[in-house]
Amino acid sequence: MNIEELKDKRIAVLLSGGVDSSVVVYEFARQGLHPDCFYIKIGPEEKEEWDCNSEEDLEMATAVTRRFNCNLQVIDCHKEYWEQVTHYTMAKVKAGFTPNPDVMCNRLIKFGAFDEKMGHAYDLIATGHYAQTEWINGRKWLTTSPDPVKDQTDFLAQIYDWQLKKAIFPIGHYEKNEVREIAEREHLINAKRKDSQGICFLGNIDYNEYVRRYLGEQVGDVIELETGKKIGEHKGLWFHTIGQRKGLGLGGGPWFVIKKDVTQNILYVSHGYDPETAYKKDFPLHDFHFLTEGVTDLPEKITFKIRHTPEYHPATVEQLSDGKCLIHSAESIHGVAPGQFCVVYDEQHHKCYGSGEITL
Repeated sequence: MNIEELKDKRIAVLLSGGVDSSVVVYEFARQGLHPDCFYIKIGPEEKEEWDCNSEEDLEMATAVTRRFNCNLQVIDCHKEYWEQVTHYTMAKVKAGFTPNPDVMCNRLIKFGAFDEKMGHAYDLIATGHYAQTEWINGRKWLTTSPDPVKDQTDFLAQIYDWQLKKAIFPIGHYEKNEVREIAEREHLINAKRKDSQGICFLGNIDYNEYVRRYLGEQVGDVIELETGKKIGEHKGLWFHTIGQRKGLGLGGGPWFVIKKDVTQNILYVSHGYDPETAYKKDFPLHDFHFLTEGVTDLPEKITFKIRHTPEYHPATVEQLSDGKCLIHSAESIHGVAPGQFCVVYDEQHHKCYGSGEITL
């Protein structure tokens, strides 16, 4: 974090109550800066049923801002979240896709609705993401964190170029264990607090329960792909993802989900530990979204991710017209599902170009 870069800038810090964003506030404070801090409320209205740890989160955030002499304001983005992110998620799930609500939350809420509510008054918006930014040849790029397990560039790969210009990630150059060490050394109230798991707003609620609440159940057949034999029933295609192995409730497994037929409401599965049909090497993307202003071309040789894992897969890319492209992976990839985001990096998996949605 370059102190020169921060001079005379209006800075907003998004605090979650977790250890990462708390260390962000400490990082500013040790530079003699006391930015405005904000806790974004996005939880559901049925508080007693769905409430995650939001009260505790707010208490933690309040304690940290008091300690470092910063103002804390609660910003309610509940309506925007449920109208935009939930709407997006449910529409995709219903159509048989595998969406990522956290990706859209960064674009639509953290760097979107929040900034709008503040009248775009802040020059920089700081978060506790494990990611970095770098100016290369006069352009601001999203670059990866040194911690391959915690790197969160994949969750940021759909933000707009103007949002990237405002984004700052003060702990992005650290590994997770270093952030914990700082928090313990500085006796931060949440130094030993566990990382949140799952989708940001659901807290302790099961994802399937969340989907059931909005889409209900729709019983259909489970059919073995190779034989066309009915081997069971499902309660709704939206409870299953391509490549899924657990939680199918079928005997004589293991079974893998291979594809969904949305019009016939059929779930196709395949038997065996790792059926060949569960793998793909070539797949198309549509609506490729470039992160960096002025960059509209992908290099021929790239690396990519289709889920939040430490591994990057080497590939070549064929750029077609209208934001479409074809990924030719050097190795077979398990569980490639329509609706997932494929996040594209350079060969050294340092610079993140952006992401596109997988179409099959």
